[in-house]
Amino acid sequence: MRAPRSLQLRLALAIGLAVMTLWLAAAALTAYRLRGELDMEFDGALRDTARRLLNVAERGEHDGRGLGRKRKHLGFGRRGHGEGRRAVDVGYYSYRIVDQTGQVLLASEDAEEEDFPPFDHTGFVRTDTRTLFYDRAHSGDRVLTIVVSEPRSRRTMVIGDIALSLSLPLVLVIPLSFAAIFLVVRRSLSPMRQLRDDLGQRSAHKLAPLTDKGLPSELAPIVGSINALLSRLGAAFEAERSFAANAAHELRTPVAGAIAQAQRLQTETDDARVLSRARDIETTLKRLNRLAEKLMQLARAEGARIRTGVAADLRPILRIIVDDFERCDAAGRIDLEMPDAPVLSDIDPDAFGILCRNLIENALKHGDATREVAVSLSAPATLTVTNSGTVIPPQELERLTARFVRANGKAAGSGLGLAIVKAIVERAEASLVLNSPVPARSGGVEVRVSLPAPE
Repeated sequence: MRAPRSLQLRLALAIGLAVMTLWLAAAALTAYRLRGELDMEFDGALRDTARRLLNVAERGEHDGRGLGRKRKHLGFGRRGHGEGRRAVDVGYYSYRIVDQTGQVLLASEDAEEEDFPPFDHTGFVRTDTRTLFYDRAHSGDRVLTIVVSEPRSRRTMVIGDIALSLSLPLVLVIPLSFAAIFLVVRRSLSPMRQLRDDLGQRSAHKLAPLTDKGLPSELAPIVGSINALLSRLGAAFEAERSFAANAAHELRTPVAGAIAQAQRLQTETDDARVLSRARDIETTLKRLNRLAEKLMQLARAEGARIRTGVAADLRPILRIIVDDFERCDAAGRIDLEMPDAPVLSDIDPDAFGILCRNLIENALKHGDATREVAVSLSAPATLTVTNSGTVIPPQELERLTARFVRANGKAAGSGLGLAIVKAIVERAEASLVLNSPVPARSGGVEVRVSLPAPE
């Protein structure tokens, strides 16, 4: 049988089984000791009964009339007598009183001769079915021998009844004990569940140290080790972001210089082959420059503070981004829709501008050039960008937010646009939904970002 995977269930079962074993052992020891005490009590009652019967028999001898004539007056029968210092219920016993010649002077009605072994010595004799007590007394010139017999089944029945009475409470107590132990163990392990929940909230963007307040001393070293690991991870992520940002920043100056040289070469040459080569170089360098810019945006999205804690209207930022595209090569291709009332969010304006720029740029680049790109901003802080074009399969749609992934693997672009958007959305605790085709349409892609409302 495999042990349960739950630690609290393992502890509860182990403690419960240990307690149950101890209880059963204690009950068995109590029953063993109780049997010894009961045997002593039963033996004492058997001995007292024999001696009282023998005293009565002696008095019957001394009255001069004999036991035979007095038997009916002594009160002996199936149910016993009330004489002596203790009243004894002789109904459980069989007895015989004989003299030295073997003549039976007095016997109980159920006394069978085969049940009484011959006298050997005074005291107790135990057989497989009975416990017997022998005693002798001198009455004048006669020697009276008494033997009282008790069935062993009577002792077994009494001890069984007592053991059953002791065991019945355990039938109720043991399940209740298991339930109580489970609840106590569960409550004792609540700090571990809190630690688990706190760890589950950690991500590459949230590597703050875990708190050890209220934790058991056994968990403190584990929390310390985890905090050290989180610190190392934070340093590694920060080094990665810094390297990407610094590398992209350092590339911009030499790339800009190379672009200027390529453009100058185009103005100074009349050779068609050199002119074509210079234009290709310029195109490649501009692509490299855009890639450097995307890397800087990604570093900005992953490293800077995304939420400011101060609510701001998002409409002016979106208007600036759309006007910038309109002034370039997207004149007349963007259909912007915004409400008259302010749309508030505490997202960093710079991060929101990067998000809008990448979404609109992707929609323009990968959509149908003859159709407009719909951009809408609605309350509560929901940005939707929709284009027209071919449908992207669901499995491909899920991969588009990864770095350097393009829709068909051959499309132009760096493959970082939606990765930057996803980084901003995750750090801002917003939500990102991609649909293809656009709902109620046969094609296109819709990207909807629900931004955080101001606190």
